[in-house]
Amino acid sequence: MSRVLTMHRKIVPPQERKSYFDRLRAKRDYYKRANCTFWAFEEEGLPGAFLEFFEAPDAATLTAAHAAAPEPIVDPRRIYKLVEL
Repeated sequence: MSRVLTMHRKIVPPQERKSYFDRLRAKRDYYKRANCTFWAFEEEGLPGAFLEFFEAPDAATLTAAHAAAPEPIVDPRRIYKLVEL
């Protein structure tokens, strides 16, 4: 099964948390429509430190989704592929 993903790290100040969560929901909805999956994880010991993951079945789908995304990520060319074990 082929899977690819990109990651984005984000530090969010407490006063921006609500608007950041609004943007997270919008990203989730956008990437779902683009045939991708989006997750956000917050570091347990460091509130406000987030990792965002964008996953797709192939690099072309993920690249196209990033290219048309309303909020660009830092380095969309850094794509990781699932390693078959």
